[in-house]
Amino acid sequence: MTTAATAPDTVSGPPSTTAGRLLALGRAEANLLLRNRTALFTAVVLPVVLISTLQGMLKKQSENNPGLDVHSLLIYGSVGMILAFVVYYNLSVAYVGRRGELVLKRLRTGEAKDLEILLGTAVPSLALGLFMAALIGIGGSVGLHLAVPVNPVLMLVGLLVLLATMIALAALSSAFTRTVESAGITTLPVMLVMQFGSGLFVPLEVMPSQLADVCRLLPTTPAFQLIRVGWFGTDGSAAATGFLGSWGAAAPHLVTGAVWLGLAVWGAVRYFRWEPRR
Repeated sequence: MTTAATAPDTVSGPPSTTAGRLLALGRAEANLLLRNRTALFTAVVLPVVLISTLQGMLKKQSENNPGLDVHSLLIYGSVGMILAFVVYYNLSVAYVGRRGELVLKRLRTGEAKDLEILLGTAVPSLALGLFMAALIGIGGSVGLHLAVPVNPVLMLVGLLVLLATMIALAALSSAFTRTVESAGITTLPVMLVMQFGSGLFVPLEVMPSQLADVCRLLPTTPAFQLIRVGWFGTDGSAAATGFLGSWGAAAPHLVTGAVWLGLAVWGAVRYFRWEPRR
């Protein structure tokens, strides 16, 4: 009696994981970023140049507003500007560029889920932005002898809300941007809101009260204010407080920030485009 031949077992590699796919996408995106000199200049050099401009503006504002803490506002504003350029702007350009090259469309045919593709593309911008922000934030705080953060937990919450909002806004902005070259125009409104409406260039406490109240309701202002309250114990509208008091001061910003984050994510899911318009 003859026995039927059995097919050899199929050899397969270990199953991929979410972390592995994110790292692979992040490495590929990092290589593209390092080859793009314009993107590197915008992400690294331009924010540093703007910091010197910020310092001059804060000094002039302190002349008309005695008691303004120029040093803390300088570090806070510098960190905010770095995150705005490196994360929001740079990521908006990356989404538009990868869409135009049909990279996003091809990635969707593989194992990676939509969210993994978006987050994987964001990994290099997030890593670079956080590294530069930490370098300036820690180095500047030590050099200017600033006090240690009042509530590091609240700072972390604010940072997470800010980064998530920026990623969603970058995805949303890319939906209305046809080419990489036009990204500087389509992202300008959000960049101006971040820089001037979120208290980075012009502190909210030196604005007219009605204008400051409006600015506190803008998309990125609550997250920035959470970082400021967690760092310095105040958002500038009241005296500084301690760890427990900072949660009360941050409560309105937490609510507003969560609402804007939800709206930004909804907009990104609703309007994000995976391939160029025909």
